[in-house]
Amino acid sequence: MRWLSLYACIIATYLLSGCAALSTEPKATVDRSMEMELPDYTGPKAKLTVSKFSWKADKKEAGVTEGLQDMLTTLLVQSKRFRVVERQEFGAIKDEIAIGESGYIGKGEGVEKGNVKGADILVVAAITGWEPEAEKTEAGLGGLIPQTKILSGLKGSIKKSSMAMEIRIIDASTSEVLVATSVEGEAKEVGLGGLAGTFGSVPLGGGLSKYSKTPMEKAVRVCMKEAIKYIIENTPKEYFRH
Repeated sequence: MRWLSLYACIIATYLLSGCAALSTEPKATVDRSMEMELPDYTGPKAKLTVSKFSWKADKKEAGVTEGLQDMLTTLLVQSKRFRVVERQEFGAIKDEIAIGESGYIGKGEGVEKGNVKGADILVVAAITGWEPEAEKTEAGLGGLIPQTKILSGLKGSIKKSSMAMEIRIIDASTSEVLVATSVEGEAKEVGLGGLAGTFGSVPLGGGLSKYSKTPMEKAVRVCMKEAIKYIIENTPKEYFRH
């Protein structure tokens, strides 16, 4: 009877939790991870734009460079150290200006040509390494399970993913390369342990979405985090004047 009571209790708890889940209000997630990673900053900002990513690794995948460019742009804005000038969607800005000049929009309400802000520096990036499954091995986890006399013969897989990119910071008026470096991100996942410590909470976008909740997602996020820190620390101080 004791076991029946315990079983009934478990079933009731499961049903109640299911009902609670059904009545849960929808929630929105805002990714502020970059802001939380960095010290507070209220000083002058550098004005930059993120140029198109180039692909120099093997097996190019559709949408990945666009997704990485979007991610880098967002993180630079979140760092609060930069005034980021949009160029990736500049076609939409030109279209809006053209509509204003066509006469369809009321006088004084259209966007005028000549107000687009320029950038002092360009951030140029190239993907040099892209290995969603650089390594995959099987691992045996034998031995006694703690506090029992049961011999464990479990097996799990270890997945390793990596990404590498080159970054250059260029003076927009002189084309001089101010600084350059290579950044790498690597992550492992043990089949029985899961993937922990992923940087960022908002899902990956574009061609990156298929790597959501995989070691490759963590490799990408770690690489981007280190890239942002490098850009902040190595952009010459004289460019922080806005």
